[in-house]
Amino acid sequence: MQPRNMSMSGAVDLAAVKAAAEAKEKAEAARAQAARDGVPASGAGSLVIDVDEAGFQEEVLQRSTEVPVVVDFWAEWCQPCKQLSPLLERLTQEYAGRFVLAKIDVDANQMLFQQFGVQSIPAVFAVVGGQAIPLFQGAAPEPQIRQVLDELIKVAEQQFGIVGRPVAGEDAAAGEEDAAEQEAAEPAGPYDSALAAAGDALDRGDLGGAIQAYQNVLSDDPGNVEATLGLAQAELLRRVEGLDPAAARKEAADHPADVEAQIRVADLDLVGGHVEDAFGRLVDTVARTAGEDRQAARVRLLELFEVVGGDDPRVVAGRQALARVLF
Repeated sequence: MQPRNMSMSGAVDLAAVKAAAEAKEKAEAARAQAARDGVPASGAGSLVIDVDEAGFQEEVLQRSTEVPVVVDFWAEWCQPCKQLSPLLERLTQEYAGRFVLAKIDVDANQMLFQQFGVQSIPAVFAVVGGQAIPLFQGAAPEPQIRQVLDELIKVAEQQFGIVGRPVAGEDAAAGEEDAAEQEAAEPAGPYDSALAAAGDALDRGDLGGAIQAYQNVLSDDPGNVEATLGLAQAELLRRVEGLDPAAARKEAADHPADVEAQIRVADLDLVGGHVEDAFGRLVDTVARTAGEDRQAARVRLLELFEVVGGDDPRVVAGRQALARVLF
């Protein structure tokens, strides 16, 4: 289950982290206000939605920052779709808010059909945190679909930090309340305030302040995962700040042996959401260099692995590719 970048306006960059956080805050505020007003939050019960190109940004991309969105590409003339779609709708209700189902009629939404790279229908994707994840094609058996959905929910939580919210049933509501009480009862970690301050600095674009704050945490706690990731992101953003992407790419193309030029483009690729391109460029650079040049490319590649996260399948593949050229 390998994510790929999806955006209706171009590449997905690291600024999407800020946008996702803001979307979550707005959604939480809306839910809180709805609770105070005694009315259900907007869309709370809409587990199955019909989506078109005009509503894709809000109903799929934005919603995917709060809950995994399963996307079902179908058409009226598609017989397998008529078997799969009702099953997906039933499972969506059964999972009760762990994900939502977005149904897209391919005949009426050719742009979305092409953007996802759909080859045939039925085709099922997921969108999590703005990232598209191919799930399966064809009318798969129910046990297999359940397995895929369970994996999707796990990936959404572990790799994106996104967990759907139960929307039906008194037991589900009680479970949410218990979880909230337990979370409130847990004492704050020793670096929570420092990490929050670093995150705020990163959101404001104060890259120097964010880097210093993350370094302060790591000086006391070298194994702090959140600080390590935050530092890697902040340093990457500072490296590309002020770069002219077109000029950098031309220089790299004109001088393929210039390791620093290749490294700069790899940074730009990662910030632009082209993760595999960034990794592939640096693996190729490691393969054809030696000595200090090879070491510089290898170290930068390891730094980019940190930005993406060690559990990401693209990082796993990148490490394997690096090992092949090194050994």
